[in-house]
Amino acid sequence: MMRTRTLLFLEDDEDLQSLVTTYLRDSGYQVQSARDAEEARAILARTQVDAAIVDGQLPGMTGAGYIEEVRQTRPDLPILFASAFWRDLKSHELLTKQLRVARILHKPYTPQELLVWVEQVLSPKAKKTPEPVEADDIAAAIAALSAEYGTRLPEKYQELAAAVQQAQRGGREELEEALKLAHKLHGTAGSYGFVQVSAAAGQVEKRLRQRRDEGGGWDGVSLALQDVQVASAVHAHPNETAPHTALGTVLVVDDDPSWLAAVERMGHERLVRVLTARTAEEAAAVANQHWLDGVLLHVHLGKPQGGFEVAAQLRGMSGAEALPLTFFSADGALEHRVSAAHAGASLYLSRPFTALDFMGAVERMVAARRPERARVLALDDDPLALRALTRTLASEHIEVLSLSDPYRLLEALTEHRPDLLLMDVEMPGLSGLDLCRIVRSTPAWQELPILLNTGLIQDEFRIAAFRAGADDYLSKPVLREELLARVQARLERGRLARERAERDALTGLMLRRPFLEHVHARLAEAQRWRRSLALCLLDVDHFKKINDTYGHLAGDRVLMTLGRLLLTRFRKEDVRGRWGGEEFMLALMGESAQHAREILARTAAELAQHTFEGDKGERFQVTFSAGVAVTPNDGLQLDELVRRADERLYRAKTRGRNRIEID
Repeated sequence: MMRTRTLLFLEDDEDLQSLVTTYLRDSGYQVQSARDAEEARAILARTQVDAAIVDGQLPGMTGAGYIEEVRQTRPDLPILFASAFWRDLKSHELLTKQLRVARILHKPYTPQELLVWVEQVLSPKAKKTPEPVEADDIAAAIAALSAEYGTRLPEKYQELAAAVQQAQRGGREELEEALKLAHKLHGTAGSYGFVQVSAAAGQVEKRLRQRRDEGGGWDGVSLALQDVQVASAVHAHPNETAPHTALGTVLVVDDDPSWLAAVERMGHERLVRVLTARTAEEAAAVANQHWLDGVLLHVHLGKPQGGFEVAAQLRGMSGAEALPLTFFSADGALEHRVSAAHAGASLYLSRPFTALDFMGAVERMVAARRPERARVLALDDDPLALRALTRTLASEHIEVLSLSDPYRLLEALTEHRPDLLLMDVEMPGLSGLDLCRIVRSTPAWQELPILLNTGLIQDEFRIAAFRAGADDYLSKPVLREELLARVQARLERGRLARERAERDALTGLMLRRPFLEHVHARLAEAQRWRRSLALCLLDVDHFKKINDTYGHLAGDRVLMTLGRLLLTRFRKEDVRGRWGGEEFMLALMGESAQHAREILARTAAELAQHTFEGDKGERFQVTFSAGVAVTPNDGLQLDELVRRADERLYRAKTRGRNRIEID
């Protein structure tokens, strides 16, 4: 039996240490953590270490300096080097050729990525990979750490803001301290999955370095720090967001100021933060200072097809390699659409585009920039194959659920509600083709994307697979990149199809049927984990009077605004739907009645402060009333909860409106 491998993890950020150490230990490794070079030296003196992970910035010295020291006594120790700044050729050559670093990691990295790199480094020596614990246990541990880290993000912002303030009043030492904090937040927030916070902190770090090295001003630092504040506040509490957080932030680039003003109005009315630029230089400056969910570009900016040059320039900036793009033009010529596709466009719009077109583009780009975590259910009777699939697909954006018993498939589908099913064809008892037919005969799963994994490549099999209802198949041995590409493509198409079928066009919320399906799943999950679930029914006060007095378009703006608030002010796992007319419903996992009321009260206060405009320019404000029912005290079945919430909503109306009843 091979001994457990031991890793030295040298990183002075306690949060990143906690996240990575938990994951590596649950994956079968011993981890010795150190926060500075002195602690690392002591570990190497007393422990047989198989590999080391070293951060580029350490207290009192650089990571490269520490590695140079280690090479004096451990010339063959595999070392992985992690840093946010290593991309210049000279640094790369120093690390790989002179210091013989086995792998350079660019921060922020995920624990899953680090595990893959560690195993690649150790694979020439390893005869057996350490057996991991269950993937669900690892995912739960990481999710708990991530949630806990998220609650401390405002505190970390305050610490960074105070350090920047000290740096403005002090000297180089204070500036270095602010740089260190920005560097930590950039790397650790990204590793925990808070990509907006990470990107904004990266901009603060970049601006501080420019201040230190080039003597620039503080305006850029202050603007970047504001983005950190907004992004951090989103995660201050699982149900809190920054007061002015929008559905998304997009940059619109066009040389027509009147059209830019029109798009700004579209965004303002729909809770989208719109930044504008008229030239390539202005676009680059905005992208340097702000987190962007996407860019809308005029094809002919300054010159024919100048927009494509601006797109290439923006995507060449650090952290913007996958920035979502939407192009627009008046002609929509085929050659321009081809060029847009080659540039990686999400959409191509005709100019002038409507508010509906604009919101569709924004929502698609936001979804691409901040993808929700998708669930893939992998079915295979071979545990080694399941493990390989999990290692390939698992990331901060994809959760892989493993199943080895084909007879439990329908039960697993109901329990986990995956976004894609990936299964082997050749299994004892029920084959993948049989299971495919069974799934397709079940109404709830007729549209679930199904990928088959098989060693059969004959024409007869391919025809049989598609006739059984499979969407695609993969031939063994599966190329890792091909598996990822096919799964991601199917997940994205499935997401777009669900958006069209399940979402209310006006508010962006789920329609009643899909809402009920998701709440049923949340109820089952709440009962399984013995957690509460709060069901909240909301109704806009005096909505008929609003329509009669200010016009139906004004009424639509009220519903749209409340819908966008509900979309942007709650956790991804909270289910939000338009119940009908001016009624909305929320399902909040793990919340008490009192806490649910406090959460709704913040949203109610924000809506009440919003000023609406009538069809004739009149200005008015609105409120809503709500009733809350919570499991298990108010019932365990959905119809019981809806009835109790409706009763309390009616009570709120009779007691004067603009109130939330919980008993």
